[in-house]
This record gives sequence, C-alpha cells and structure tokens, in this order.
Amino acid sequence: MLSMHYRRFPKIEKTEVSALGLGCMRLPTLSDDPSSVDEAKTEAMALAAVEAGVNYFDTAYPYHKGESEAVIGRILKKHSLRDRVFLATKSPTWLIEAEADWERYLDIQLERLGTDHIDFYLFHALSAARWEKVKKLRGLAAFERARKEGKIGHIGFSFHDRLPVFKEIIDGYPDWEFCQVQYNYMDVNYQAGTEGLQYAALRGIGTIAMEPLRGGSLARSPIPIRDIFAKYEKPRLPAEWALRFVWDRQEVVTLLSGMGSVDQVWENAAIADAARANSVTKAERDILASAREFYRSREKVTCTGCGYCAPCPSGVAIPDIFELHNSASMFDTHKDRGSWYRSAYVSAGTGADRCVRCGLCLPKCPQGIAIPDRLEEAHRALAGGPSVGAPTAGASAALSSSVKVPPAGDGA
Repeated sequence: MLSMHYRRFPKIEKTEVSALGLGCMRLPTLSDDPSSVDEAKTEAMALAAVEAGVNYFDTAYPYHKGESEAVIGRILKKHSLRDRVFLATKSPTWLIEAEADWERYLDIQLERLGTDHIDFYLFHALSAARWEKVKKLRGLAAFERARKEGKIGHIGFSFHDRLPVFKEIIDGYPDWEFCQVQYNYMDVNYQAGTEGLQYAALRGIGTIAMEPLRGGSLARSPIPIRDIFAKYEKPRLPAEWALRFVWDRQEVVTLLSGMGSVDQVWENAAIADAARANSVTKAERDILASAREFYRSREKVTCTGCGYCAPCPSGVAIPDIFELHNSASMFDTHKDRGSWYRSAYVSAGTGADRCVRCGLCLPKCPQGIAIPDRLEEAHRALAGGPSVGAPTAGASAALSSSVKVPPAGDGA
C-alpha cells in the first residue's frame, strides 16, 4: 500500500504538499496538435494521482494552447476534487502590456479553471527582461490585490535565466513564498541550479522542481547509461534515479512530473513513497556523476552559459542556442529541440541564422569558443538550414564601431 510523502514550504507551514506533483504541460493528446488533449486519459490520470495522494496540480495559461487549464478545471469540477488539491497556474508575463492586464488574465484563468481562487499563482518564466516588466507594470501590487480579494492564495514565480538574475528576483521582493526552477541531475549548474535552491532556502523560500526528467530525456536513456546504472547493487530504472536525485534535496518541496499515463502516475508515486530528503548515498552519487559525465561527453560546445557574449548586435541568443544544441546532442532529441529552436528563436529573429560573423563575441568568451563557427554548426543541426550569414560590405566595421567590446571575463 502506497503512502505519499508530504513536505511544507517554510513560509506556508500549515500546508502539506505531496512530494509528487502533477505537471499539466504534457498531457496525452489525440493528435500532434497540442490543443487536442485526450480528456478521457487525462481524467484517468488525475483520478489516479489523487488516489495515490498527489494534491498539487500545476498548469499554465499557454499549456496545450490554453486547453490544459480548461481540461483540468472540468475534471476537478466533474469529480468534486477542487477542495482536495492545490491548484497552481501562472500569469502569462509576456502578454502583459498594461497594469490592468494582470487582473484581466487572472480572471480568464479563473473562468477556464472553473474556480473562484487559485492556490498557488506564479509569474510565468521570469527572466531579466520579464522581471523588469513585472516591476514597471506593478505586477506584485496586482498579485497582492488579488490575494487580498481571495482570488489567489500564495505568490511565487517560475524561472528561466541565469543565476545572478535569479538572486536579483529573490532579493527583489521580501514576500515570495515559493519559486519554481528547472532541476535534475544534469542541471545542477544550469539556470538557478543547486546554488539557487540553497539561496532561496536561506531566505525561507521553498522550491518546486520542474523538468526532473528533462522532458523525458533522462527516462529514455541509451544503453551506456543503463550499463552505468546496472553497476549499482539495486536495480532501478533511469527515471527512478533521476527522481530520487531531486527528492534528495531538502529545499525541494514538490517535484512536477509531466506524466502521460495512469501507469506512469503509479510508478512515480511508488518512487515518491520510498524517496526521502538527504537519503542518496555516496555510492549513488558516484553512479549519477558517471551518468552526468557520459552525457557531458556528448556536448558539442563547451559553453557554460555565462552570457559574457551578450548582447549580440544582431540579436542572436548565443547561450540559448548552444544549450539547445548540446541538449539535442546529449539526448538525441534533434527533432524536438529543432522544432523549439525554429519556433522560439528563428521565427523571433534571434536564431543563429542572424549571425553576420562580425566577431565581436570572440574576445568576450572566457572559454575561447569559436562562436560563429559553432553557431553555424548548431543551426545546421537544429534547423537543417543553410549556413549562417556573412557580413555585407562594411557591416563588420559598422558593428565594430558601434559596440564596445569589454575584455574577456568582464561582467555578464
């Protein structure tokens, strides 16, 4: 008989949250169209999750083109489950253009979810630019009003940027109650990373871990990884190794798993039943370190994501592109990463195809990466397109005269 493990946020001491949370970004679908959510399968998953003791459901405004919130809302209402789960969703910060928009989108989400309140409400995917928008358009004041009106319960944010930005956001508002970051055994130094977990914890802020399986990549492990795990005395599937690693962190209150079937719900619940904080042994850490080393050996670019190369005068998102290129190489996910690259970067004018080989990034890189050459390789691998651009006559000179290049190693 399973017995779900529960944890508490430091600032929300009376609330027990299941160690396993239901992530609703990758619900089963009826076709390749993300909006075609298979509601019957999702319903079965949600019911199984509640039966297993899961009491935290996480969704967001854009998931499944808006259908995730609507489907979850209908399921909770149909089975009278609203009072049995904590419902979390996120404000679409990129769509906010005026202060009144915070409340307008919140009301849309409340209607979609069929509820009069959201337990955990987040600023979605904060970055340096979006944090400035939150401050400029008084997002925090809007959230506080919504909390006073009873529309939301607890205020937090999800994060996608570099560690210094994470620390700035944490320190920028004294009443954060929780944060949500990408964390798994491959990403201990990526974005917020382990240092970010610890930094938040020192300020009484509990963390929700997303992407514990890196979008499923850590569960679909190649034979060499399975051989590494087979060296351990107890047989475990790759997914269990990854989930146990995250749950070992006492700073993590709940882990969001984007489960796609009832079987996966029960499998993950069984792992949650056995996992505890500070329980991973040195032998297990050594096994995980070997797995990490294998994956890292497949990286194409030795980029650390320091951001010293930014800003690119042509707008190329250099560190992001290298991370996508490395991820696709490590996990053989070129189709998935390539689709995201084309939609999120090339279409937005920040893809590697915008590189004009001005060379301004080269002296900035502490790793000595031949950035234009590696961008060309990344673009070919991810988009299958032509080479990145060459500067037109006088372009390099014009760019060089308009942009000051700091010595390598100066601040990001």
